[in-house]
Amino acid sequence: MEDGRLLQKTRRQLFRDCGVGLGKVALASLLEGSLLAKRHHAAKIEHVIFCSMAGAPSHLELFEYKPELTKWDGKAAPDSLLAGKRFAFMDTFSKEKPKLLGTRRQFAQHGKSGMWMSELFPHLAKVVDDLTMVHSISTENFNHGPAKLFSNTGSVRPGRPSMGAWVTYGIGSESKDLPGFVVLQSGGRGPRGGALLWGSGFLPTAYQGIPFRNVGDPILDLSNPKPITADEQRQTLDAIQDLNRMRLASTGDEEIETRISSYEMAYRMQTSGPELIDFGKETAATLEMYGAKPGVGSYANNCLLARRLVERGVRFVQLYHADWDHHDDITKPLDKVCAEVDQANAALITDLKQRGLLDKTLVVWGGEFGRTPMGEVREKGKIGRNHHIDSYSMFLAGGGLKRGFTYGASDELGFSPVGDKIEVHDIHATMLHLLGIDHLKLTYRFQGRDFRLTDIKGKVLEKILA
Repeated sequence: MEDGRLLQKTRRQLFRDCGVGLGKVALASLLEGSLLAKRHHAAKIEHVIFCSMAGAPSHLELFEYKPELTKWDGKAAPDSLLAGKRFAFMDTFSKEKPKLLGTRRQFAQHGKSGMWMSELFPHLAKVVDDLTMVHSISTENFNHGPAKLFSNTGSVRPGRPSMGAWVTYGIGSESKDLPGFVVLQSGGRGPRGGALLWGSGFLPTAYQGIPFRNVGDPILDLSNPKPITADEQRQTLDAIQDLNRMRLASTGDEEIETRISSYEMAYRMQTSGPELIDFGKETAATLEMYGAKPGVGSYANNCLLARRLVERGVRFVQLYHADWDHHDDITKPLDKVCAEVDQANAALITDLKQRGLLDKTLVVWGGEFGRTPMGEVREKGKIGRNHHIDSYSMFLAGGGLKRGFTYGASDELGFSPVGDKIEVHDIHATMLHLLGIDHLKLTYRFQGRDFRLTDIKGKVLEKILA
């Protein structure tokens, strides 16, 4: 059983041929990790917290110090820079060429590693020696919707499984009382693409991400309606599950497996869910470290909730934080959104480290693409940056990585990669590698071909591995 295709066939035959305890077998497979799944090599980590910054943060304001860009601020971008390039909202064919825009932010080197960090991230600057910074990442599409799909599913086409779905399909979850893949959202409207970004695609729906709220019930309608008692609910659920198991035994339908597991999971979560979002047992010092406020929907609360989720065995947690789309103004709006995430980013890494969880958790932080070195003027007196797919930055932290390490580089204007070319699929391949999964072998046969998260590309970034 070396690949996902053989695993898929064998699992289906097992459920069809097994006549006793099908519900328990299905639950063990879907909730606690597949009885048949195996990793391809020793894992360095057990959990992933993927922080998706919807709208695309500017690497030039946050992570990449470019004094040459500041030197040429206000000068027309050279034709050689723009030749053959297309941008989402920038005309490169007009007589008046777009002008270069130097950052107005101050940069400094921090920690023993001397990693560069913008003044917008003063808290993150204190933990740079725990970070692995990756520059010069490229992606395939300069529009938000397709680019978000690509960063989350490895494809610009809707309907592909998300990375969290691939991970839980491949190695399951350690948690018995919570879903293996949980989604948390904050910051204005949700990300473009919505549920497609955390869906299971053509994988069984048991592997899709489950959106949680950080106030009230984690999931709507989780609590029993009055006057239904716990005993009455259990009796009703048992009767429904008996019917489902009979149907599963006769058909082997994967979606019935999903139904069985979701009913049981919902029942368990009526106890585990409220306890999960109750920060009452967290110390005042912990809440202050994150900037978290109980009962408030915020990125800070979601970072604390992410730590609590991995503590309880959840395999994949994805945080989405919106409002990073700064075409109109790269000044105060950027200040605001950076302040919303900076303290919590640093606190999450510090907290995981203090609890011994960072060594077995991978934290990934970044957007769907970067921002152009050229400015974009949409309103008089204000200036922003356009979408840029050729080179941008993300940071990682956690087990199996070189810490305080910077990999990849862009040219002096922050426009094009210099040296090693790094792609989104490489980030995915490296994430899977740290989980003990060979990205070439985690496949699923659909419509006559074998699919994988990294499609036909992807390489493990060996140079960032410890």
